[in-house]
Amino acid sequence: MATTPRRPANPMDAAEALFKPAKKTAAPAVEKRALPEVKEQVTLKLDSAVIEYFQEDGPGWQDRINDALRAVMQANPKD
Repeated sequence: MATTPRRPANPMDAAEALFKPAKKTAAPAVEKRALPEVKEQVTLKLDSAVIEYFQEDGPGWQDRINDALRAVMQANPKD
């Protein structure tokens, strides 16, 4: 039964082993809290009819969606 050598016999393999990147442990994720009343970029899937409805009035449609969602939020408080 042949055993493999513990050290590389080839000098090129030995050099490559020395420069192999070290494995680093991942740092724990830090939860970043958004400041109050600051808009945050998100990805959101909406029905095309909803998007068309808000885009009919021209630029500012994303702000109008935000205003509509805020109105629903204020009309239905969770507390």
